[in-house]
Amino acid sequence: MKYDVVIIGGGLGGLECGYMLAKKGLSVCIVEKNARTGGCLQNFTRNGHIFDTGFHYVGGLAEGQPLNKIFSALGLLDLPWKQLDTDCFDEVIFNGERYRFANGYDNFTETLLHDCEKNGHTINAKAQSGLKEYANLLKEIGETTFDRLNKKSLEHLAAESYFSKPIYQYLKETIYNELLIGILGGTSLKMELEEKTLPLYTFSQINSSFVQSAWRLRGGGEQIATTLAAKIEGMGGKVLTRLEVTRIVEKDGKAEAVEIGAGEYIEGKAFISNLHPALTLSLINRENSSIKNIFRRRICNLENTFGMFTVNLALKAGRVPYLNRNIFINKNTDTVWNKNGERENFENRSLMVSFQVPENEAVHTDNIDILMPMYWNEVSKWEGTKLFRRGEEYEDFKAKTAEICIRRVEEYLPDLKGTIEGTFTSTPLTYRDYTGTINGSAYGIRKDYSRAMLTVLSPTTPLQNLFLTGQNLNLHGILGVSMTALMTSAIVEGSF
Repeated sequence: MKYDVVIIGGGLGGLECGYMLAKKGLSVCIVEKNARTGGCLQNFTRNGHIFDTGFHYVGGLAEGQPLNKIFSALGLLDLPWKQLDTDCFDEVIFNGERYRFANGYDNFTETLLHDCEKNGHTINAKAQSGLKEYANLLKEIGETTFDRLNKKSLEHLAAESYFSKPIYQYLKETIYNELLIGILGGTSLKMELEEKTLPLYTFSQINSSFVQSAWRLRGGGEQIATTLAAKIEGMGGKVLTRLEVTRIVEKDGKAEAVEIGAGEYIEGKAFISNLHPALTLSLINRENSSIKNIFRRRICNLENTFGMFTVNLALKAGRVPYLNRNIFINKNTDTVWNKNGERENFENRSLMVSFQVPENEAVHTDNIDILMPMYWNEVSKWEGTKLFRRGEEYEDFKAKTAEICIRRVEEYLPDLKGTIEGTFTSTPLTYRDYTGTINGSAYGIRKDYSRAMLTVLSPTTPLQNLFLTGQNLNLHGILGVSMTALMTSAIVEGSF
């Protein structure tokens, strides 16, 4: 059968595009290599405990906010969402000092200034004014999200001043206070904080959505994927799993079909790849292709963000109180921003602690996730190995790293170790093998304000009917991927 749209990869972006285009009446087929759709939305079960992989919380889901508008159109608002505490959705810790991130732009600034004073830090009038100016910037960017989307062109977005300015420089010139700049970066595991490259827009759009409102999903993020897949099939679309696309067949400057096995093909009029752009290009033969080597080199030479080391803890029942907020543990304000390519040792890296929402409004949680940045060169010696067959040295490396993370978290959650029933770990290698992400990158291609036109990618490609979507194009995260899926879908729909 020949479909209107064939989508390679059943991650969030691919599923959202599939839903939007199927709802427009187009015949859609999604091809996913894994047993389940969702990519980093997938859950896994160990010892009866359900864990998330890459999904932990979302921002901007309250009525009238950007993600609410998108998820309303996708039919995802009926899932069991749980709003985090409005007076403290994120708790940032520096050497024992605690700072609260609160919802609402005015409340956000007032709460941070209150906590600075409580911790014995005097913030002068100039820095206070700068913090309020930054909050106004977050508000302006948050409120104009859809104005930018309506341009339907990432090239236009990349040309905006917000993309072509570095956030770190902006904060220094606006706030004039190193403590506040460190605190604002204290929730750094939402993104990679590269002082020399991170655009103002990336930092501000993501943080703005969480200042609007912050939410977890009881039961895990895979519900988003299964809901979208079921809706697509309910509209007559196909969601095929355990099928890996091995080649994109090109003819006369257009994609004609995808090969899923020796002599097996799925034909389409238009194709969307939710894979990393470099992986997408690897599926297209170099010989007699309309994709020139200069384009291939440009895409394949782009740098990717760091990966993640994750410790999933299964806890004894009734022992650890559920906290309706995230905790971010930082050594000090100097270690938050990656300056001059410095990489702190595991003892000093930032950690994120996320609590699983308990069932039936129970007061204790059964699961905690600890996340820590990890770089590819720290696991690259095992890159030729396969899942569950990486050897004793690798398992020892994971166990020792997990022990460091647990010990550091235990400073703020006393007696945590005594409540642990099971410990499960993953590295960038794990993410690479399960999701196909290059080097297990957590946030995809690194955006660079000084090369915005090169690092912010368009959904279009040199093949007339091959399009891209996913976290590598514009913004990462649930909101960023959803915004890009809207843009990709609009372009594909317009091609018919």
